[in-house]
Amino acid sequence: MPEPLLPPLASPPQVHAVFGDPRLRILDATTYLDRPPGGGPYQVRSGRDEYEQEHLPGAGYADIGGNLSVADTPRPFVLPEPTHLATALGASGIGDDTHVVVYARNSPMWATRLWWLLHYLGHDSVSVLDGGLPGWKAAGLPLESGPVHLPAATLTARPRPELVVTLEDVLARVEAGQGAQLVNALSPQVFRGEGTTSYSRPGRIPDSVNLPWTDLVDPQTLRWREASERAQALEQYDAETSVAYCGGGISATTVVFSWFLAGHDVPLYDGSLAEWSARPELPLQTG
Repeated sequence: MPEPLLPPLASPPQVHAVFGDPRLRILDATTYLDRPPGGGPYQVRSGRDEYEQEHLPGAGYADIGGNLSVADTPRPFVLPEPTHLATALGASGIGDDTHVVVYARNSPMWATRLWWLLHYLGHDSVSVLDGGLPGWKAAGLPLESGPVHLPAATLTARPRPELVVTLEDVLARVEAGQGAQLVNALSPQVFRGEGTTSYSRPGRIPDSVNLPWTDLVDPQTLRWREASERAQALEQYDAETSVAYCGGGISATTVVFSWFLAGHDVPLYDGSLAEWSARPELPLQTG
């Protein structure tokens, strides 16, 4: 595989500087979670309409909740089988020699979810655009509208199964008294089980610890915090034994990506609370 064009976290000027390189592919991964005011399961909504209104020049759209997840399952965002995932990403223009830049307009978790899907498949020439679409616009860089249909390419699946942790793995940790190795990326309020919930039951996996994704990313600018700030947030956890989780395997990828930037590959409990809370026999803690 050729050398990456860009670092894993790339600024808007860095990305703009490699425009015109034939290896470059840019994907907008914007997705929305429409939550009922009184709580209950959220509805996943594609960001394709907003993408067509404005996007980075030449950018395609990546449908995280559509063909990049398993269809017709009780919970959204189920990780597809590797060859299916590689085929879907190849249809989006990503090939073995491609350098992918991923971004979103609303939350970096959609960009890091797409980064994680590619990283899980063994494709490492991927960069997250720092600041997402708002950062690009703040830099005064060009935009375009309308759909872009990138030519299909062949992406070889080289999956890394060690990056995915199952419910059974998590349960074994809890039963062994190793719940503190489970790092929850949700807000402190949701971690405590307060307010309305989008999951079957409120709370957290027993003894897990809280590292809100907002400790790693500025939620106002969508820019990643300085490396020293991220290191301070991560240093209280052991990267060698930790597992990241959240509600549905999306916001926890911001934690996984932050660890990756620091030189560690930390696995993801992909099912997260959407799977765990739906099993009434499994324990949850609140408070």
